[in-house]
Amino acid sequence: MHSQIERLALTLLMNVATALWAAEYPAQTESNYVVHDFKFASGEMMPELRLHYRTLGKAEKDAQGIVRNAVLIMHGTTGSGAQFIRPEFAGELFGAGQLLDATKFFIILPDGIGHGKSSKPSDGMHAKFPHYGYRNMVEAQFRLLSDGLGVNHMRLVMGTSMGGMHTWMWGELHPDFMDALMPLASLPTQISGRNRAWRRLVIDAIRHDPEWRGGDYTAQPPSLRTAAEMLWFMSSNPVLRQKDAPTLAKTDEVLDKFVAEITKADDANDVLYAIEASRDYDPGPALEKIQAPLVAVNSADDLINPPELGILEREIKRVPHGRAIVIPVSDKTRGHGSHTIAALWKSELEALLKESAR
Repeated sequence: MHSQIERLALTLLMNVATALWAAEYPAQTESNYVVHDFKFASGEMMPELRLHYRTLGKAEKDAQGIVRNAVLIMHGTTGSGAQFIRPEFAGELFGAGQLLDATKFFIILPDGIGHGKSSKPSDGMHAKFPHYGYRNMVEAQFRLLSDGLGVNHMRLVMGTSMGGMHTWMWGELHPDFMDALMPLASLPTQISGRNRAWRRLVIDAIRHDPEWRGGDYTAQPPSLRTAAEMLWFMSSNPVLRQKDAPTLAKTDEVLDKFVAEITKADDANDVLYAIEASRDYDPGPALEKIQAPLVAVNSADDLINPPELGILEREIKRVPHGRAIVIPVSDKTRGHGSHTIAALWKSELEALLKESAR
């Protein structure tokens, strides 16, 4: 009984704290933009591609009609723009007087193709959904900004994990469209090595699962559990996992809880498509095209982008106005998930905004 009372009190306290925190910046607005006759790199076409997005603040134009305060923030694989509306990200950046004060900036948080509330396989097309890649996702985001929101210039483009990879692509594909770039938890090179291997494990588990039934299942196939387990394994660091799960029984308990949450919320086709989408990612050959100041931030305990590879340090030299930061391991880092802990890297964002100010 005491533990139940304590939990209730804690819940009430968290609700009050959340309400106070949320009041520190303008409320988010959610909407959809429909791109008509969107053609994918595969040659497939969708008559109506729905792009869901969230915004905070309002766009402001200068005397020449150029938007000067827009900020694009892109999420990771299987995520959505909603993941940034949390204390450790929005609470550190969007409040009054903070770096991305939503009363001054126009913040755009899109759900990528196949993610969140945007068009995705689980809407009904299942495995007949067009096979999208990262270039399709970036092109759709560009259409959302330019055609849907009337944004003709970005103050900042940034993203985490997959969104970080999209940030590198934005810098190459639309080099004059932004003042600054900040890719987090990503590498500017083709998916390979262990990064490709864990993705293949998930892809193969789903595609070779008899219960997947070519994508036309009526109940989630067991392989979705395998995908969830792999995501849990890769998303943190060994020290934190050992701390949270110091015994065999506790590890099973923590893992089972995570998997149960994922399998209730996610869909096997959505996960499969999202992970396969990285197949066309390869910004390496065109890094010199990036013109805007760029700060790439990774963490030393990231299992997906390990610093031992030396890729970031090598490739950043080819970016005309680029620099790279690798956050040292500490009790505050969370492996790959460090990308959403803004307190770890917001000083670098501050320096980037000052460097790129017009």
